[in-house]
Amino acid sequence: MDLIEATLAQKRSAIESATGGNKKKYIRRGDIEKQREQEYLAEQERERKAKEEKEQKLKEEKEAKRKQDAATKASLSSTTSLTPSSDDSTSSLSPAIPSTTTADGAATTIDDAVASAATFNIPPEEVVRRLRARGQPIRLFAETDQQRKIRLRALELVEDRSEGQRNDFMRALENAETGLHMEALGQQGGKDAKEKKPKADLTKDVDTSEISVELLQKDQDKLYILIYTYFKRLLRDWEHDLDQRPDELKRSTSGKLATATQAQSAEYLKPFFKQLRQKSLEPDVLMRITEIAELMIKREHMAASDAYLKLSIGNAPWPIGVTMVGIHERSGREKIFSAQVAHVLND
Repeated sequence: MDLIEATLAQKRSAIESATGGNKKKYIRRGDIEKQREQEYLAEQERERKAKEEKEQKLKEEKEAKRKQDAATKASLSSTTSLTPSSDDSTSSLSPAIPSTTTADGAATTIDDAVASAATFNIPPEEVVRRLRARGQPIRLFAETDQQRKIRLRALELVEDRSEGQRNDFMRALENAETGLHMEALGQQGGKDAKEKKPKADLTKDVDTSEISVELLQKDQDKLYILIYTYFKRLLRDWEHDLDQRPDELKRSTSGKLATATQAQSAEYLKPFFKQLRQKSLEPDVLMRITEIAELMIKREHMAASDAYLKLSIGNAPWPIGVTMVGIHERSGREKIFSAQVAHVLND
């Protein structure tokens, strides 16, 4: 009853405010709509004024920050004797900025490079090596050593800001091409190309043929060591086989793709090896990995491929782990359990 009385009182007060305080039993709907429209317009006006005040405040803060940054850069340029003038820096660094960078972005990158040049202390040999690796000239006309460092720093800043937009495979392919170019430069300079020395294999005496599903129940710690050793050895043999190819095959398109695939695989397997070292694999994942390694040792590669498919996408009717598909019992419902969940969908 109290709620009903409060609602009625609220409606009466709304009617009185609409009629200007005159107590009338009835009121026109047009008057109520007119009052609502006035209230709406007043609210919109308040919001507009608040928005204008907020924009004005942000504009003043940006202007104050810009003036503060300009004062900081001016003080830095006056105290650092090695820092070149802004005109020289801009003219010498403009060829190094990629064409896809906007004018504001290029100016910001150059300013950041000039500001960090005081702490960017690397030897001239390292500067030359990094510039050659990026396909840039090692020195421009009338360029000083400090200007060359600033140009290299600007290139590195541009690469860091666009790192998230690059493809991992394309990055690995570029690294493979860079390695081939450096090797060709060494041969053209009259230096004998040094063969890549294979790393000392400390686990070459480890017998990985003991990997089996039965060992999972007997000695799980030993199984972790054997699986880690086996897959590390496979990755190392793969890299060694690629290094033994002739130069013509290495520089071909298929050769570059094979090198990039190996580098990308080695990078993506790092979390897997980390979990093996920490012995933190899930039990069902460890069982599938053990099955895959055992089948590969026996050279049953088709069966190993099927085991990998069971590990990655599974064969359950509901691969993402849905177990309650309704309120009634269904045929084949007993096949839905966690061991058949697709681990590739867990992320």
